[in-house]
Amino acid sequence: MGSQSSRIILHADMDCFYAAVEMHDHPDIAKKPVVVGADPQAGSGRGVVSTCSYEARAFGVKSAMPISQAYRLCPDAVYLRPDMARYAEVSGEIMGIFRATGFRVQQVSIDEAFLDITPVGSFNAARDLAVQLKQEIRDRVGITCSLGIAPSKIVAKIASGYKKPDGLTVVEPDNVPAFLRPLPVRKIPGIGGKTGAHLEALAITTIGDLATCDIQRLIGAFGRSAALLHEAALGQDESEVVERDGVKSISKETTFARDTNDPDEIAATVELLVREVAQLLTDEGLHFKTVTVRVRYEGFVSKTKAKSLLHHHNDEATLRSSAGELLRSLCDGQKIRRLGLKVSGLWKQDTGQQTLF
Repeated sequence: MGSQSSRIILHADMDCFYAAVEMHDHPDIAKKPVVVGADPQAGSGRGVVSTCSYEARAFGVKSAMPISQAYRLCPDAVYLRPDMARYAEVSGEIMGIFRATGFRVQQVSIDEAFLDITPVGSFNAARDLAVQLKQEIRDRVGITCSLGIAPSKIVAKIASGYKKPDGLTVVEPDNVPAFLRPLPVRKIPGIGGKTGAHLEALAITTIGDLATCDIQRLIGAFGRSAALLHEAALGQDESEVVERDGVKSISKETTFARDTNDPDEIAATVELLVREVAQLLTDEGLHFKTVTVRVRYEGFVSKTKAKSLLHHHNDEATLRSSAGELLRSLCDGQKIRRLGLKVSGLWKQDTGQQTLF
């Protein structure tokens, strides 16, 4: 494995993906506030926003926001239920564009992927490749994406969100500290509302503040999570871009706009995760045997529970019931920041043969 400084990692994030696909497929709603998620039921609906267009975001609507709140903010928006099969189809075409480059690709969600493009040889060549990829996605799929290029996965991910929408940000190794230093500390992936507030209470408001903070002070405030926070602030991340060939699990996570213990909001969010994971299973022709639910409560406290079934399954109903059972065992009234759903113990049928992973 090469050193971090020698790597060139690209992170791709589709811009308001579900809404973008809907606006492309239905030009009459282009440039309008579009909200994809639960039925708002004129403001009394239960559930959450899956994603929304930038026009809707101008009204304060955000992903994972209660749909009732979104309706209050923007009652005149176009509200649509998710069409997961269509989104998966578009996602497959985009991931095909990435894989056609010949570089290692790690799809981390339906609209997000890392590419290890180190073999291009330089960050200038990486920028040229990124411009080509953005244009090909626009020409073939009709939507925009934001790309970040950096020597590590965590910096590449931060960079992809730096100039959204339709952005391209390249952070070369020598520029990592200067790029990260002025950014709000909440730009670090995984830092939510409570942790962000805790850091800000310690006068740590920027990533630069966190990078220069005494590690013992951080340990006193955050315990074992301190080292992870400090490494993230320094842009240190040696994790590799891992191909999905021979996939051992499929997972999907979502972060709430605000910590919540509302059972209806939580249940609606799990339903979205179930649909997305089920669609990925269908696309890959995979069957699962183990279901895992991961809950991150306020701060960095997380709990995980898993259930192994007697036989392999590929139906959404079994996934839904298993996820619901696990979630009920994890919900104890605490507010939840992040939810994750994973399936593992996978096999697929290929030309009449069962292949175990």
